[in-house]
Amino acid sequence: MDTRAFRRSLNQSDHYYRNQGFGEKEQVAAQMSDEYQSDLIQTIRDQGSSYTQGDVTIKLAKDFGFCWGVERAIAMAYEARQHFPNQRIWITNEIIHNPGVNQRLQEMNVQFIQVMNGIKDFSVVEQGDVVILPAFGASVEEMKLLTDKGCTIVDTTCPWVSKVWTTVEKHKKKDFTSIIHGKSKHEETVATKSFADKYLVVLNLDEARYVADYILNGGDSPEERLRKRNEFLTKFSNASSAGFDPDKDLEAVGIANQTTMLKGETEQIGKLLERTMLKKYGPQDVNEHFSSFNTICDATQERQDAMFELVDMNMDLMVVIGGFNSSNTTHLQEIAIERGIPSYHIDGPQRLGPNNQIEHKPLHADITVSTNWLPTGKIVIGITSGASTPDKSVAQVIQRIFQLKQALLTPAAV
Repeated sequence: MDTRAFRRSLNQSDHYYRNQGFGEKEQVAAQMSDEYQSDLIQTIRDQGSSYTQGDVTIKLAKDFGFCWGVERAIAMAYEARQHFPNQRIWITNEIIHNPGVNQRLQEMNVQFIQVMNGIKDFSVVEQGDVVILPAFGASVEEMKLLTDKGCTIVDTTCPWVSKVWTTVEKHKKKDFTSIIHGKSKHEETVATKSFADKYLVVLNLDEARYVADYILNGGDSPEERLRKRNEFLTKFSNASSAGFDPDKDLEAVGIANQTTMLKGETEQIGKLLERTMLKKYGPQDVNEHFSSFNTICDATQERQDAMFELVDMNMDLMVVIGGFNSSNTTHLQEIAIERGIPSYHIDGPQRLGPNNQIEHKPLHADITVSTNWLPTGKIVIGITSGASTPDKSVAQVIQRIFQLKQALLTPAAV
């Protein structure tokens, strides 16, 4: 499919909304302010991102929480509900990775497409229904299906994600393979892959090194080349385009990324593959074999930079707030762990229980419960949150920490 032509035709449709609003912006802004903003968070910001109550000092990251793309997506969903009061409204996935926001939309009678055996069940969607595409985007196949059904589409895809799609389409036009730094099953990467012809998804720098080594050292003998080829295809069987041929499809590559990945790692992967192509083809021909565009999201970068600043301060522990399936939140947690700071990833204040217990998700592990997580005496706690976490949720976590710390002094209080 000519995905660029499809996107152009979609933009010209009377049943497609992306950049134009519905005329309810002021009302929606007031509603979102009431539901998601916090006076406490503003107070802490006004005090230089530091706040002390009793034995607890909170250090907030300078940049955290809702990014512009997330606010835009939620506002568009709220406006759609008001503009189409009598029509059924669906969302093809979580609009963002925040359980509270998604629950709020359900309360507004916005329904979510169910997944059956790993496949979304679009049979429930009928002609004339309104369908919201989430901030992560949706695949070309899903958009075409909804268009063919005669649905009204409200596209809240983050512009940074759309920028990645445009990059991938440029790769396709030049017959380059897109090397996508991301998680192959993440909604955003699934959408991005659908705009590519040939692609390979690498999770991290180690996988990129494996690819670079294959490009330079495919094997000296036919037997060795076959062994390495089969090993490569097995390793990336669920992260490559159909019929992927590493001996041909890695001759010319372009870099793209899932916008929520670690900025530094994306840059390292790009530089690694550029050096690889320079070594194999020489500087005079490298542009025929390697292409790179900056597709790193500004908001992701700002939150990561702020986290690096935060972990340089003296911290007793770190609390990272965001959906457990939020990639950008997980990467914030990684930064704290790399600095050796005890870190707790929670998705809201409900995870902070009595008796000094916390229900949290360790990195790359299942949700667990830890006890005695708050130390006695004076403590400094660093707090940040992912781009899908509202200020009000952060404030509720801070207030709960104050309450629990006081309870350690006066156990009867909780």
